[in-house]
Amino acid sequence: MRKQVFIEALVVAALGLFFALAANGLSPRGLRLSRNYFPEPGMAPAAASSVRTSPSATGTTATTAAALPNRTTERLQQRGLQLVTSNQVVELFRDPRREQGLVVFIDARDDQHYAAGHIPGAWQFHHYHAEKYLPTVLPICLTALQVVVYCSGGECEDSEFAAIMLRDTGVPREALFVYPGGMNEWKANGLPVEAGARGSGEAPKPNP
Repeated sequence: MRKQVFIEALVVAALGLFFALAANGLSPRGLRLSRNYFPEPGMAPAAASSVRTSPSATGTTATTAAALPNRTTERLQQRGLQLVTSNQVVELFRDPRREQGLVVFIDARDDQHYAAGHIPGAWQFHHYHAEKYLPTVLPICLTALQVVVYCSGGECEDSEFAAIMLRDTGVPREALFVYPGGMNEWKANGLPVEAGARGSGEAPKPNP
């Protein structure tokens, strides 16, 4: 009797797995089971096939990608990611839709860097610990019209890895943008910075 129950349980589990995999494969937002969603530092995710340019907050292209270093621009294009320049990111930050949650900023850095200073109102999503942040960040990104992901800037690629992971977990490709200048450029332009937790309103501590 116990053997029969065990066999029936295995059959039910196998059928459940089959239908789950079938549904995932048929869904346009299904997860790619062969993909590593937690790449090691320096490991580049697979490049996407399409290339898009980044519209400004008004829906037009304000600055061409040629204004950025060629290596960064080419890498973003190879990964199928849209970009925003420093002028565009300021427009989006000042866009009234940000207060409505329709324009969202995502900080892809770790806890230490985020707490030291981030774009006011930005949500943290350190992709190396995605399980900690995705339950909160993903629903917010899914309802936004524009999602801007940034990290430190320069050679930092965490913003790109985070954007790809958000895209692969369901955020529409056309809503995702990467800000290559990152936090370093943001601070260099004298723009507002928030320290501590999101919404704290704290100013960063001056360097000793």
